[in-house]
Amino acid sequence: MIRTDQGEQESQGSMKKKRHTPEEIVSKLRQADEMVAHGKLHSEVAKVLGVSIMTYHRWRKARAATPAASVVGARVGEVRSRATEQNLDNRLADLEIENMRLRRLVTDLLLEKVRLEEILGTKRSGTNG
Repeated sequence: MIRTDQGEQESQGSMKKKRHTPEEIVSKLRQADEMVAHGKLHSEVAKVLGVSIMTYHRWRKARAATPAASVVGARVGEVRSRATEQNLDNRLADLEIENMRLRRLVTDLLLEKVRLEEILGTKRSGTNG
């Protein structure tokens, strides 16, 4: 059934294509946490938030995978997020250096193995020949 009222059609069309900003998502997920804490079902929570159950679960999954400090627009812990980012950058740099050292070590060990195999090969072929 198609309604002739333009307002109804526009509101229905905007519901399908609405993009939520990260700030809106964070706010809605906080509301959802409160509702779930009060015993509401996830399907009820999604309905109250005005999103599908799949969108609600996708947001929750994305929030679980992303630290709260790094969510764009999250003002809570903004100073802490900068410090955390610096710590992560430092940790990444340390791991890259360690990775480079380990790669060199593995390469050196492989070269030593090849050298020893060649020595063993020449000794065996020399004694059998």
